[in-house]
Amino acid sequence: MNSALNLPFSEWTQVIPNARLCKALLDRITDRAHILETGTESYRFRRTADKQKKGAKPD
Repeated sequence: MNSALNLPFSEWTQVIPNARLCKALLDRITDRAHILETGTESYRFRRTADKQKKGAKPD
């Protein structure tokens, strides 16, 4: 399974507000997983943020 999210694990409760469910999900996803952190910002995320600052509708 591949998953990509621009938030660190500590901030996933912004996406999954139920902390208990979020912890259980992360526990299952990360068990025996290989976590790759690129250390770079997403181009799409940055582009959307720039559009929102300018008042344009995101794609």
